[in-house]
Amino acid sequence: VSTQSTWDKMVEKTGKSKILHISFNQDQGCFACGVENGFRIYNSFPYEDTFKRDLSGGIGLIEMLFRSNIIAFVGSPSNTKFPPNKVIIWDDQEMKCIGELTFKNPVRGIKLRKEKIIAILETRIYVYQFADFKLLDTIDTITNPKGICAVSVSDACIIAAPGTEKGDINIVNYDENTKIEKKAHESDLSAICMSKDAKLCATASYKGTLVRLFSTQDGTLLQELRRGAGKARMYCITFDSTCNWLACSSDKKTVHIFSVSQAHKLAGEGIPSVKDKKEDHAEGKTDSKEAKHLDPKNPTSAFKFMKGIVPYFKSEFSLGQFRLPEGNTAIGFGPEGKNNVIAISTSGKYYVGVFDPIKGGDCKKIAENNIL
Repeated sequence: VSTQSTWDKMVEKTGKSKILHISFNQDQGCFACGVENGFRIYNSFPYEDTFKRDLSGGIGLIEMLFRSNIIAFVGSPSNTKFPPNKVIIWDDQEMKCIGELTFKNPVRGIKLRKEKIIAILETRIYVYQFADFKLLDTIDTITNPKGICAVSVSDACIIAAPGTEKGDINIVNYDENTKIEKKAHESDLSAICMSKDAKLCATASYKGTLVRLFSTQDGTLLQELRRGAGKARMYCITFDSTCNWLACSSDKKTVHIFSVSQAHKLAGEGIPSVKDKKEDHAEGKTDSKEAKHLDPKNPTSAFKFMKGIVPYFKSEFSLGQFRLPEGNTAIGFGPEGKNNVIAISTSGKYYVGVFDPIKGGDCKKIAENNIL
């Protein structure tokens, strides 16, 4: 998912419990659910109910640190023990809180790196050093009620968040001490994710029709993906571990899967531009390995010749579609090479589909479980 993806807090009744929040860990190998009475941890693929903790109160936000015993969470509004204005750092091996961060206002999102804690509030992001909880930086944002933010899991520390103006994306690179803020969409951002190697950042807006991919190095727009023509509430966007695929979920009950390998290739160091590639192809310089890497390609409109007149026709459509009975899903990918997409719903359902990376089309559902 972001993935690491940021998940809009949805509440749905599910038997004896309610799911308040769902998040995948940094490598999408696990996912965590904040529920009415604590939290639960699961293995993503193959599915396994790993463990649960009863904390006598609801957990409104939860974030794992890879597969370690360290977990960050924020209590739900009704939780008197862990209020929603505190970030709790929990050591599950010791079964206790080892630190906390308190704010004047409710926390909207949390992200973890091995050396940093990122707390997202409605108009500001706070960056702390993990070792001693020292405040390192603050990032101002436009009103951000969903607490959307993407944080790199690679060695380079990069944070992508809404900018200070409507539809802007702000990319902060702490290793290179650079900041890029640019217009990503006309409407407010609803989702942000970053590739595993931190070279690509993807954004979606509240309109929910387009996903745009930007280079984190210089903010160049590299690819535009179209979910559909009608408005939709976008819940989640995420890259796979190879940075060749991106998936998005919305209230339209379909997870769309796109090929982003060319954008990832262009974002890499020393990779030629699209113009240079055309010149190389004209001179016959493309080898079989490169040609294979450039496939598969997302379908485009039959009227793409009109793209200079009508912007709609320059977008790429999804290669694969995973159709589900419900739309409120956090999504991730299975292990590398499996071509699996995983969807977890707020109603307590776990789905796995497999997609054809060449032909595309509808995914085949291969697993379904009740997680509560």
